[in-house]
Amino acid sequence: MFIKTKIAKLIGHLIIDRPESLNALNNMVLDELIMKINELISDSEVRVIIVSGAGDKAFIAGADIKLMQSMDKKEALNFAKKGHLLTSLIENSNKPIIAAINGYAFGGGSELALSCHIRIASEDAIFSQPEVKIGLLPGWGGTQRLPRIIGKGIANEIILTGMNISAERAYEIGLVNKVVKKDDLISSCNKIADSIIRNSPNAINESIKLVNISSNLNLKAGLEIEAKRFSNLFETDETSEGLTAFVQKRPPKY
Repeated sequence: MFIKTKIAKLIGHLIIDRPESLNALNNMVLDELIMKINELISDSEVRVIIVSGAGDKAFIAGADIKLMQSMDKKEALNFAKKGHLLTSLIENSNKPIIAAINGYAFGGGSELALSCHIRIASEDAIFSQPEVKIGLLPGWGGTQRLPRIIGKGIANEIILTGMNISAERAYEIGLVNKVVKKDDLISSCNKIADSIIRNSPNAINESIKLVNISSNLNLKAGLEIEAKRFSNLFETDETSEGLTAFVQKRPPKY
């Protein structure tokens, strides 16, 4: 077992536990990650998920290079598709997923973080897409998600040079939402999760969907879908409760 999970106060904590390998991802770890994330998404006692890496050195140091060294074209394609399955599962989760990033977030580790809805980094976090240095390119969504998040120019610089990005620089370019002290990383993520949990799960789910499709639509089409989803919520119990609670000046019960 490479993945540890625990649930507390409606927050699901998922920890990649391979510190001796800097939490590198191989096929077995990917399979277990996909299974555990699906379990947390399906669990009614979980409203927000926090993903972190075990140990002090790395969030995820990337894919397992020794594994890739022996791959042929077909195996590499399957490996890329499995990475896409994982990152798409995270990105399209109806429950917000927060990446708690400490130490190295290289290659596939950075790409996994990119698929999370919110990214919080400790001061020692280092990001990189170093694939070109070993004759490869980012294969788990880096060429697609990174420019959507930080823009093509800076994404090209990061991908084409394989450069390391400090936590401070990651914040400056919009790669992470916040940088915190290392000892405060998980507590900071918990605070954000607590703020989310107070809100309507239906509204959160619909908001995630709309933000995800926004980059694939022109503004007119996006606004039309937004208006429909907005109006649909008026037929839900959660929206009725939220509006009533606001008028009655009390916290809503979701």
